[in-house]
Amino acid sequence: MTNRIFRAIFLVATAVMLSVSVLIMGMMYRYSSVEMTEELQREASYIARGMEIDGMEYLEKVKNADTRITWIDADGTVLYDSVADPSEMENHGDREEVIEAMEEGAGESQRNSSTLSKKTLYYALQLEDGSVLRLAVETMSILAIFFTMTFPLVLILAAMVGVSLFLAFQTAKNITSPINEIDLEHPDRAEVYEELTPLLRRIAVQNREIHRQMAELKRRKEEFDTITANMQEGLLVLDGKGDVLSYNEGVLRLLGIDCVEEGKNVFSLNRSEAFRCGVEGALAGEHREERLELNGKICQVYANPVFRDGKTAGVILILFDATEKEERERLRREFTANVSHELKTPLTSISGFAEIMKSGIVPPEDMGNFAGKIYDEAQRLIDMIQDIIKLSKLDEKESLLEKESVEMDALVQEICERLQPQAEKQQVKLLVQTEPVQLFGVKQILTEMVYNLCDNAIRYNKPNGEVRLILKKEGEKLLLKVADTGIGIAKEEQDRIFERFYRVDASRSAENGGTGLGLSIVKHGAALHGGDVSIESEIGKGTTMRICLPLESKIENC
Repeated sequence: MTNRIFRAIFLVATAVMLSVSVLIMGMMYRYSSVEMTEELQREASYIARGMEIDGMEYLEKVKNADTRITWIDADGTVLYDSVADPSEMENHGDREEVIEAMEEGAGESQRNSSTLSKKTLYYALQLEDGSVLRLAVETMSILAIFFTMTFPLVLILAAMVGVSLFLAFQTAKNITSPINEIDLEHPDRAEVYEELTPLLRRIAVQNREIHRQMAELKRRKEEFDTITANMQEGLLVLDGKGDVLSYNEGVLRLLGIDCVEEGKNVFSLNRSEAFRCGVEGALAGEHREERLELNGKICQVYANPVFRDGKTAGVILILFDATEKEERERLRREFTANVSHELKTPLTSISGFAEIMKSGIVPPEDMGNFAGKIYDEAQRLIDMIQDIIKLSKLDEKESLLEKESVEMDALVQEICERLQPQAEKQQVKLLVQTEPVQLFGVKQILTEMVYNLCDNAIRYNKPNGEVRLILKKEGEKLLLKVADTGIGIAKEEQDRIFERFYRVDASRSAENGGTGLGLSIVKHGAALHGGDVSIESEIGKGTTMRICLPLESKIENC
């Protein structure tokens, strides 16, 4: 708006200045011509009186370079000329000013030169004897004046254009400034041109209506955001083209992204085939359920179309984190299969030995041997069932005993004494280094944890190997380290050894009588006491297990 006003004012000012300049030049030229003619009239009157007294001698006296004096007889013959030789001049009886003077007593005319750069003014006065006195003076034509004044005119016009620019800019600014300074939030308070008052009143009414609608929309959006922000599920609202209209924080968490730009196409968030099929199916008007694997998580996607007038107007996507559910289902199936397999093995042995004994094939002297094998398998079965029960209670965060203050150094020493015969049998040396440490926890679970670590270190050691136990206090935590010089565990196996029934060497575990649940009990026991378990191992060089527990652990549901 400011530019348009500026251009209009500038063009008008420039046109006015040019027009005024032309008019002034014309008026000045006209004024100078009139003044020059009047001057010739006065001079002609003086010369005529002088000629009446002195005749042609007077003409010689008043001769000058600026005015040309010519005396013409009544028949047009030139009697005298102040510039040229009269005898060589043609008859002047046909000159316009001469004819007019002979008819009316005085005459005047003007003639331009062939180049138009000069113009001559003529004034003729009839004398008493009938002859004519003519005066002539040369002056510049209007074009010659214009070209002579070109440079000054250009300077003047340039100055005038500069002034016009400045004035146009200031005027345009002064006109638009009050409009630009209107507070559109409160237009009725603006002090501006009276002609704009009706418009400002309408704007004020519309503002109030817009503010009311915006407040209502804001309230509804806040309600919606509050509801969706507290959802664990991810929510995406799409339009009919698949562009994002709204989302909640759950979407960012489940899709593993930092932000979602509203109005951006949903396929930019995830380009997997399952996600694409779900969205496209919903856009086509179908309810779709898809399973996504995202960043190590399993996500269930429900895509529902939104209809308007029988057409798909948008899509609502609900994303659920199904990782834990599927993991639990996997563990349940795996645990069921493992329990079935592990229980079947000793039961099969017991059944086999009992069947042989029942058939009477076993000689009496071997009955004790067979009974011993049945007893060993039954004990193995009992141990396994007891371990399963312990794990089940740990899963439910139940404790077998009340929490109490446990002297861990005494507990470690007691366990090592119980395992000493087994260590001697396997030709393994037990080295124990402890310091007085008291831990507030469940003694039976702590006993199982330490026992299982030491038992494994002895079982999977080498002949003439050693197991080193170190118990000490580090700040507000207890550290138990069990290091052996046994067979070691491969790097790729170390993340799985805490799984239930998982064995690195299944044949050797069966040979050593392990249930495959010992390290699972250690891991769950550490978690129950608010601690953790870590492992360092190298094939052929041994394994080091570390348990770190807070001394004042808070155990839930104890």
